[in-house]
Amino acid sequence: MTGVVYKSTGSWYHVKDADGKLIPCRIKGKFRIEGLTSTSPVAVGDLVDVTLKETQEGTQGVITLIHERKNYIVRKSVNLSKQIHIIAANIDCAFLLVTLNNPTTHPAFIDRFLTTAEAYDIETVLLFNKEDSYSAADTEQIRSMKQCYENIGYSCLEISALKGTNLAAVKTMMKGKTTMLSGHSGVGKSTLVNSLAPELNIKTAKISDHHNQGQHTTTFAEMHDLDFDARIVDTPGIRGFGVVHMEKEEVGDYFREFFARKEACKFNNCLHVDEPKCAIKIAVEAGEIAASRYKSYLQIIEGEDVHYRTDFWDV
Repeated sequence: MTGVVYKSTGSWYHVKDADGKLIPCRIKGKFRIEGLTSTSPVAVGDLVDVTLKETQEGTQGVITLIHERKNYIVRKSVNLSKQIHIIAANIDCAFLLVTLNNPTTHPAFIDRFLTTAEAYDIETVLLFNKEDSYSAADTEQIRSMKQCYENIGYSCLEISALKGTNLAAVKTMMKGKTTMLSGHSGVGKSTLVNSLAPELNIKTAKISDHHNQGQHTTTFAEMHDLDFDARIVDTPGIRGFGVVHMEKEEVGDYFREFFARKEACKFNNCLHVDEPKCAIKIAVEAGEIAASRYKSYLQIIEGEDVHYRTDFWDV
């Protein structure tokens, strides 16, 4: 049979068949996909071929083939292992949930996520969550950040997953699509899924008072069918996001505002670091490119691991 992977636990995969039945499956041998070695070769969203067998526990399967992917999004761990992890495959859109505080989402994290999504041709929408909890000063900061990304062509929306604010617009964006939901632990991913589909009743947890960080409530990536012709992939919270398989010469092409200006640089191979008459540096100095975006770019091409601090508006 052929089916779609709906859940990955690292060792078992739940594959949905044409009749909507979920079948627990394992993989056969070692897969190597498109030269990419990862922590797990099979991802939620993959279309796979499965050989079925009957066991004492019921019908189980063995995944024998992963079909060619339309796209996928990967991250490199920022811990010492540096392992590569495929987050999801065959997705139409990615929602990145962003919060000002409780917990803090750093621009460097946003930019690394967007850069990877651009490289894999995945549309991304920034959802600025918890708008109901912000002071007037907080709201001003959020809208400044939102304007920064809207200016370079990204769709952004202020929402409250808890209160339901602007969720009708979120549903409209999702209709007819498979959407991946990502962000740090505690930004409200599970709360958003519950608001979109209360019958799922996904577990949520409070923010840690000690570290002001989210606690993992979603342990494994899992896809859900929603009743308004949409599918959503709920993913575990990500603390760090390392960029994968990207040469420093191509990174600027995945920063939209850099790519739009690169032809104006004096040198065709300009890295936008020390070169004279660099259109990107001139635009940064003129305030046409956000300093935070340029700093994120430099960190990526220098291979710097980012430690996400609470002073996330400093650049």
